[in-house]
Amino acid sequence: MEEWQRLIHETITKPEVLARYLDIDVEEVRAVSEKFPFRINPYYLGLIEEKGDPIWRQAVPDLKEIEGNGFEDPLAEEHHSPVPGVTHRYPDRVLFYVSHSCAMYCRFCTRKRKVGSPESVDDQAIEKGLQYIREHLEVRDVIISGGDPLLLPDRKIEYILTQLRAIPHVEILRIGSRAPVTLPQRITPQLCAILKKFHPLFLLTHFNHPREITPEATKACAMLADSGIPLGNQSVLLKGVNDDPQVMKKLVQKLLTIRVKPYLLYQADMVQGTEHLRTTIKEGFEVIKALRGFTSGLAVPHYVIDAPGGGGKIAIMPNPVVYFDDQKIVVQNYEGKLFTYETRNANHEQIPTGPRLGENSLPSRDF
Repeated sequence: MEEWQRLIHETITKPEVLARYLDIDVEEVRAVSEKFPFRINPYYLGLIEEKGDPIWRQAVPDLKEIEGNGFEDPLAEEHHSPVPGVTHRYPDRVLFYVSHSCAMYCRFCTRKRKVGSPESVDDQAIEKGLQYIREHLEVRDVIISGGDPLLLPDRKIEYILTQLRAIPHVEILRIGSRAPVTLPQRITPQLCAILKKFHPLFLLTHFNHPREITPEATKACAMLADSGIPLGNQSVLLKGVNDDPQVMKKLVQKLLTIRVKPYLLYQADMVQGTEHLRTTIKEGFEVIKALRGFTSGLAVPHYVIDAPGGGGKIAIMPNPVVYFDDQKIVVQNYEGKLFTYETRNANHEQIPTGPRLGENSLPSRDF
């Protein structure tokens, strides 16, 4: 048995067992887990330093999960599923749900309704999904998701990738996996040897806090990167986890040092039972403001809302445009200073715009 398999075998799923390691109210955890199961493997459990810390909040059931509001399927994925397991929301790409299992069940998961439920996906559903993708020539990009696809056995992963790569119109394969974060031991030489056969293949992972970037996670990401797999990170903005601008700054900077590009920062979805973890949009803007100009552009993710009801990802950001017309645009930089960019006519003569606006011409904007 490999180390990652041993850790899965020793994963905690019962409140009374969790109570041996953490100061929890067993009955409260039991009440939550009857509706929303929990799963914490020994590796990720070991990252918890104290009750209520950023790792705890992501992994340990909270009674607020069964008291709050929200939607079972906030992104209307089922509405956009022509066959079970395939979400076809965008014109040229699909999400392919192939696994119900994860190394750790995140308390903020968008798919709390189905993750951990074996009946949510089986071999027949995977075959129907593959056939749908074969028949739809417009699909050029497939995001393999779950649950966590990398919790599948190597042979199953290789089978799915082989079938997808054999489809002529599928150009890009992407795997969404939190294994490098919650179970980095899963990234083995054997797995990397399989993945590198299917380029162009990208892996999007999900670090939310700097403490998740451990030596084990660093090694896992290095193995993937050394196999030629571009790595991106999709964080979720979470109250008490990464809503502090300095925490997020440290996270994105550390991600670059392990060759992971910060890609997306999600405003938390309006999932049932996650209200206590959601921040305001204003707090998200403050996080982005603390990054833009104050650290490398490579480290700044796109701040997005995955629109409720199935509208897809929509980028939102502090608006730097103070004023614009056909002749000029006035923009504000990361320091709050104002600058004017003037257009020119066809004869390259400067269009009269009046006095240039200096940094004090207009009040600094509160984004």
